[in-house]
Amino acid sequence: MPRLLGVDIPSEKRIEIALQYIYGVGAFLARKVLKELAISPSVRAKDLKDDEVANIATYLEKNFPVEGALRRQTLQNINRLKEIYCYRGLRHRRGLPVRGQRTRSNSRTRKGPRKTVANKKILRK
Repeated sequence: MPRLLGVDIPSEKRIEIALQYIYGVGAFLARKVLKELAISPSVRAKDLKDDEVANIATYLEKNFPVEGALRRQTLQNINRLKEIYCYRGLRHRRGLPVRGQRTRSNSRTRKGPRKTVANKKILRK
């Protein structure tokens, strides 16, 4: 199982698909990297030579934020929004949807399980 940027990529899959196991690398970027480095997308990850694996790792690290750097960058962006008290930052703080989705009937993923509130009973005379 080859190891790229601290991630074990599956050895039985084609390298074009296996690269997508790295955080920050999608289908488009995987194809672009392989084209730049002149590596066939149909070759299996286990069949790559050590120098090809090293070339892929250095190319990704040098040209794109991936794995830890990308996670850190995303977290810093969210923290910046929280610190400046903008609307999106407040939504992040409260654990509510950030991008304008409705919250009356949906958004259980962000809000968590329902917290049922009992109705007040009407007093009869």
